[in-house]
Amino acid sequence: MLESLLGHAPSTLVAFHAHPDDETLLTGGTLARAAAEGHRVVLVTATLGESGLADGASDLGSRRHAELLAAAEALGCARVETLGYADSGLNATGGFSSVPVAEAATRLAAILRAERADVLTGYDANGGYGHPDHLQVHRVARAAAELTGTPLLEATVDRSRLRAVLAVLRLAGRLLPSLPFGDPTRVFTARRDITHVVDVRPFAAQKRAAMRAHASQAEGGSGVRTLALLSHLPGPLFRAVCGREWFVEPPGTGKRATTVQPSSDAP
Repeated sequence: MLESLLGHAPSTLVAFHAHPDDETLLTGGTLARAAAEGHRVVLVTATLGESGLADGASDLGSRRHAELLAAAEALGCARVETLGYADSGLNATGGFSSVPVAEAATRLAAILRAERADVLTGYDANGGYGHPDHLQVHRVARAAAELTGTPLLEATVDRSRLRAVLAVLRLAGRLLPSLPFGDPTRVFTARRDITHVVDVRPFAAQKRAAMRAHASQAEGGSGVRTLALLSHLPGPLFRAVCGREWFVEPPGTGKRATTVQPSSDAP
């Protein structure tokens, strides 16, 4: 339950992400649920995602920043900050992925201290599917949590569910491009290692609205973009595919919560 993440009393959750739209895809329902239950939600991105795909975007960073603010409003975030690093892109040519971890962690730690954060979210050790900036979020979040003593939860996806979800998406959109997931046995996190599963189905509307706010990422490239396809799934299918979010609690970061297992209606 979300109570095992934040407790019953009002708390502050700081969610750290690499690029705009990551916050919605990986943690949007959790952020919306936390805000609705009276917790303060602070969203921090390392970059503005200016290396992302988009058609006809002359200043993609500014456009994605505006989209980030709109998505954050849909999710109920009380504060949005960006650390201002450059998007590394998949090829990691400079940018956030090459910044000294201690430097970025010190900047994130300043926000954690100012907010008196009760929980910080980062990414799993695989950086999800291995994007250089996602791997750096993992390193920086761990370092900032250590600097401040803030309990850390690492956003991820249940690896075993990922294949089923992708199969559903390919049936729904046959032009869906191949995603850069690499070896499917090594991306994201094995079910046995997941410590928290949050049911966010009651907040599907907020999560869908936040997805649609990231309009630039529904365009560009070839074929149907995953974000566009997800955001237009029929309601019951959307809740089945996007209705749960997963986290890993690293050892030594606080009391290990009991996992809330997905119900049988999940794909």
